[in-house]
Amino acid sequence: MATVSAAITTADGTTAVAAGTHSHDLLESLDRPEAPLLVSPQDARELSRQFFARLAVLEEGTHEYQYVRNTLIEMNLSLVRYAAGRFRSRGADEMEDIVQVGTIGLIKAIDRFDVSREVEFTTFAVPCIVGEIKRFFRDTSWAVHVPRRLQEARVELAKATEELRSRLGRTPTVRELSELMSLTEEEVIEARKASNAYNSASLDAALSGDAAQDSEAALADFIGEEERALELIEDFHSLAPLIAQLDDRDRRILHMRFVMELTQAQIGEQLDISQMHVSRLLNRIIKRLRKGLLETAA
Repeated sequence: MATVSAAITTADGTTAVAAGTHSHDLLESLDRPEAPLLVSPQDARELSRQFFARLAVLEEGTHEYQYVRNTLIEMNLSLVRYAAGRFRSRGADEMEDIVQVGTIGLIKAIDRFDVSREVEFTTFAVPCIVGEIKRFFRDTSWAVHVPRRLQEARVELAKATEELRSRLGRTPTVRELSELMSLTEEEVIEARKASNAYNSASLDAALSGDAAQDSEAALADFIGEEERALELIEDFHSLAPLIAQLDDRDRRILHMRFVMELTQAQIGEQLDISQMHVSRLLNRIIKRLRKGLLETAA
């Protein structure tokens, strides 16, 4: 059994140091609840003071230390439920995740709490729990990840827009928003664009309303256009080995005609041959490449 020098607060408020006190004896002096999860918030506040005092003098990693720490977690889970209640508008499906993340915040608060600062644990813990939940939303809720400064700017933009709309009776301009938020107009515009990354919709999701003529219509049916250049990519890949088989002059002719976009007469001048000869050479080269492509496709 581990032996420690313990600082114990007596009934009259004085502090006594019990050198050589066994950690088991420290636990025996605690008011240990039979069901920590069922302890009321008021009782948990009083009991937590005792448990934090013991946690401060117990050796980390011992059975006694783990018992005190775990009991503190269980007794204060009501703080997590209280903090999670602020986010109930997000729906029941997310509430389980919110409580789990809030519990992580509670554990971090217990590990960081310093009893010597004479601050109520609830005062210290609730901001830690809420902060952990907000970080969770900031890191996971965005459909497309954007920098943290833009995530925060989006929140401020929404507040400023609502404030000015109620004050002016209309939608505020970018300049008015920039003056209220102490940002440049470019930063306000950037924050607006970042807001579009918060939610996303599937291109295959069925549409309803006037835009869709039937229930099977999807967003992808109404946006975008065909890019014919993309259809040529496969042909380019197939052409590469065929062009590599040509001799230097044929490759040069192809380059001058289709890359440099020279006329047949200009090509003839550079090669010191007639325009008619260039035309025959181009026809022969193109027929050879077309035949090679057809054989590849077959």
